[in-house]
Amino acid sequence: MRSIIAQDGVLRLSLENVTIGDPGEDEIIVRVEAAPINPSDLGLMLGSADISSLAGGGTQNNPVATLKVPENRLAAARPRIGLSLSVGNEGAGTVIAAGAKVKALEGKRVGMVGGAMYADYRRIRADDVIVLPDDVTAAQGASLFINPLTALGFVETMRIERHSAIVHTAAASNLGQMLQKICLADDIPLVNIVRSEEQATILRNIGATHIVNSNAKDFSSQLSSVIEQTGATIAFDAIGGGELGSEILYAMEQAAVRKMTEYSRYGSDIFKQLYLYGALDSAPTILNRVTFGFQWGVGGWLLFPFLRKAGPEVEQRMRKRVLEELTTTFASHFTQTISLAEALQTNSLRAYERKATGEKYLIDPTLG
Repeated sequence: MRSIIAQDGVLRLSLENVTIGDPGEDEIIVRVEAAPINPSDLGLMLGSADISSLAGGGTQNNPVATLKVPENRLAAARPRIGLSLSVGNEGAGTVIAAGAKVKALEGKRVGMVGGAMYADYRRIRADDVIVLPDDVTAAQGASLFINPLTALGFVETMRIERHSAIVHTAAASNLGQMLQKICLADDIPLVNIVRSEEQATILRNIGATHIVNSNAKDFSSQLSSVIEQTGATIAFDAIGGGELGSEILYAMEQAAVRKMTEYSRYGSDIFKQLYLYGALDSAPTILNRVTFGFQWGVGGWLLFPFLRKAGPEVEQRMRKRVLEELTTTFASHFTQTISLAEALQTNSLRAYERKATGEKYLIDPTLG
């Protein structure tokens, strides 16, 4: 699958024939059998295009989808204009060929990360795959990297920066459920922010105790209260746009101020950290900074820069835990499995572009 934006702002999604060549001595060729559609994949696939402009074309077996990038978003997209980009961060499948140094991997089922996974075959470095246990299917191993390592990365970041509890938004997502299970196992207080009672129920069913509905009339006071209970001073926000991040920092500050014995016009001396790791809302991020004092930070958080900073020892420890708990803590649940061709049909594309909680799509290229 390829995504390209033309000079006129038209984004084109298509399936292209490519030659992948023979594997190098430390490379393998994998027949891709499962690849999840994550929000990060949609970011590359659709860029900043307007979903309402979606139009279909091509044939049933080789469909083409086109969308228009609005003029006011085109400037941000200019670095990728004219570039045909491969899509799909992670996946799983069977090794059908291997280089001289990694022949032992032939015939093994592996999980892998490295892009270009929405394809029939993927040539990849052996270091970028993990051999799956014999009783783990490709579908179970397809989401081995992005969500599990991100959830563990949040906990590692919390510990490195010496916080003791976490706030997380879009908390009923697959990633959010993994984070909740980790926090339960590791005895870490977690404040889950959801948008509906249905999402809250999902989390309660896996043992969550601190859940706040952002659509509740008393959301701000509820959030401040539960942050005071847990002592949360670090947040990971998947929403990105709007004022939610600002509201979280304000609630943290209110919880801290209530414990102050003396007034300070600079607010509390408790440092509060907000990380934006997603963009479910593509609107600008609004921070009402006068409401949360002067001890705070806002930044972006991405998995692969974090792993480079944390180092190989931390990454290997995280990978080991994911593999050990792949069918429990880190199990992903898919509502629909579609072929590569179906992934470009307009009805499917509109469905998974919604990024609705509880709906996760899996691409199986062997289906066509």
